[in-house]
Amino acid sequence: MTDATERSRPAQRQAEIVEHVLQHGSVSANELAEMFHVSLMTIHRDLDELERQGVVRKFRGGVSAQPSSVFESNVSYRLRAAKAEKLAIAQRARELIEPGMAIMLDDSTTTLALARLLEDAAPLTVMTNFLETIKLLSTMRGIRLLALGGEYYPTHDSFLGVPCIDAIEALRVDLLFASTSAVSDNYAYHQEQEIVLVKRAMIRAAQRSVLMVDHTKLGRAALHRLAPLSDIDLIITDKQAPPEALLEMRENGVAHEAV
Repeated sequence: MTDATERSRPAQRQAEIVEHVLQHGSVSANELAEMFHVSLMTIHRDLDELERQGVVRKFRGGVSAQPSSVFESNVSYRLRAAKAEKLAIAQRARELIEPGMAIMLDDSTTTLALARLLEDAAPLTVMTNFLETIKLLSTMRGIRLLALGGEYYPTHDSFLGVPCIDAIEALRVDLLFASTSAVSDNYAYHQEQEIVLVKRAMIRAAQRSVLMVDHTKLGRAALHRLAPLSDIDLIITDKQAPPEALLEMRENGVAHEAV
């Protein structure tokens, strides 16, 4: 079987398209057609299927893995984005955690960066609905892990829905560490209502809430209001945060740090 024949198989081709889009952020349909030696119609069928799966979003003439006001990026894309900024934010958040605490982590890749720093925080009780964080923490000694179940969403690699919310509402934690897609106009926003409902329940379950957002999320809005920033005890962002976004938080009395 020739390489061309193998690459023409839809499943194989779609997997390679995803990898290319994740690496480059966005790409034109014409470029993909040339790359895979197939018709533009075939590429559009592939992109329709990938959009249906929630992996990418189509726009006129191309496709993107980047978020929009109504589209939250696939977890594979988010794992690659702003890695240095997320690590700096996670290192500051780690300083807030003391042995013996009960903390909750949402299904964001930013809090996953924090989870990687928790091994020396034991004894610690950690609750999360993010499968990647569950797998990571399950290997750490001294971490009491509570997995928040519900309906599994492959796009986010997490558990959501009514069972997850019910599990959260039965708990009370010292600290919540969460992230979101957009922050502006004194509100946190997210594209998906299922995630909004779970994050709101997490905020209610925590004595203190810490929002971890890198600079790319500031000054943006998404479809659903998650919560007013006044509901958050501390926002941690990075040093590339736009000065106007920091000024807006300061003027509204929102506690924040840029690290």
